[in-house]
Amino acid sequence: MTNRLRDVAAVFDGGRLTLARNLAGMRKNALATQVGKSPTAVAGYENGAMRPAATTVAELALALQVDPEFFLPRPGAMNATSSPAHFRSLRSTTQLARDQAYAYGQLVVDVAAAVERHVEFPGRNFPLIPVVGEEPDRNAPEEAAGQLRKEWGLAEGPVGHLVRLVENHGGLVVFTPPGVSAVDAYSFDSALRPVILLNPLKDDYFRQRFDVAHELGHLVMHIDAEPGGRVVENQAHRFAAELLMPAEQVIDQLPARADWQALQRLKQHWNVSLQALLFRARTLGVMREVTYRNAMASLAQKGWRRREPGPMPVLEQPSLLPGAVELLAKEAGVEGATLADECGAPLGLFSTITSRAPRGSGKAHEGQKEQTGEDESHHGDKVVSLLDRMSSEE
Repeated sequence: MTNRLRDVAAVFDGGRLTLARNLAGMRKNALATQVGKSPTAVAGYENGAMRPAATTVAELALALQVDPEFFLPRPGAMNATSSPAHFRSLRSTTQLARDQAYAYGQLVVDVAAAVERHVEFPGRNFPLIPVVGEEPDRNAPEEAAGQLRKEWGLAEGPVGHLVRLVENHGGLVVFTPPGVSAVDAYSFDSALRPVILLNPLKDDYFRQRFDVAHELGHLVMHIDAEPGGRVVENQAHRFAAELLMPAEQVIDQLPARADWQALQRLKQHWNVSLQALLFRARTLGVMREVTYRNAMASLAQKGWRRREPGPMPVLEQPSLLPGAVELLAKEAGVEGATLADECGAPLGLFSTITSRAPRGSGKAHEGQKEQTGEDESHHGDKVVSLLDRMSSEE
């Protein structure tokens, strides 16, 4: 054990210490207190100005709940990003929470890089359609959504399995651990692939789909935009609405009043929430402002802001990483623990990253219905051997 710690101390990577500390949601001074060092010393370990002794390496690993080998340099790590992380509200999200969420995203990319050394993933196909500035008189976000639908070959009508669609075009979709649930859905681009991370506690199929579409908007439109502002968030909302409910296709279907039966039918057809439909009706000029506000007030009085009526499909589940890990274990004898060691990920976080379902979200609600496989072919998936195998096994 002593030799092992000495070996780690000799080549200690301060960036890995920063990553581990952020994953633990810990500030430098808190970590310093736990290991009996000064905050200046911890900062020195992280920026490479100081190198910890072997005993300090052990204390750091214990405090951050990682193996000492976590601090070894990872020459194959792919956590460099080409865009800032897009969080919904910078004001309501603390810097500590953002750092923790972003560190988890970095680990996701490292895990994906390790898995891709064994399995072929779909090629990256995320068109960049920059939308900048206020642009109040332009339909740039809506045009971007229409262009994406065209480039991805989507047919008219509702989008099918949206998570699978993103994965088929080279994106990663992963649930965050419950400890990061203070942050809503977020996204960022990386040197390897675009990444969308979903809140594990938002147990709502319709809202999850809108979250994915919203983050997809950021990845397509806002590669160089400053994240978290009102303008870019509004643009991402408009992009998501147009992607899921194209104006030309939905405008004649939307009611001018709060016809709940009609709205419920549209909800099940377009796979969006009642609130999204009401907002779409208002923004397209079908529903007057006063009617919209009354409808939203009525929706709140009925308790539908928290849980809308009607059957709730199970959440769309990621398949790219989970399917790859399952196939490697089954056909090549490469277990998850081996892959976790390759990328230096704690096994618990590795399991969360490669899970199909969110951890800690509780049981499915009563009345939930299983999704059929029809949406698997709805959007014309590209032929990729791994995805073909996964689709046939589901």
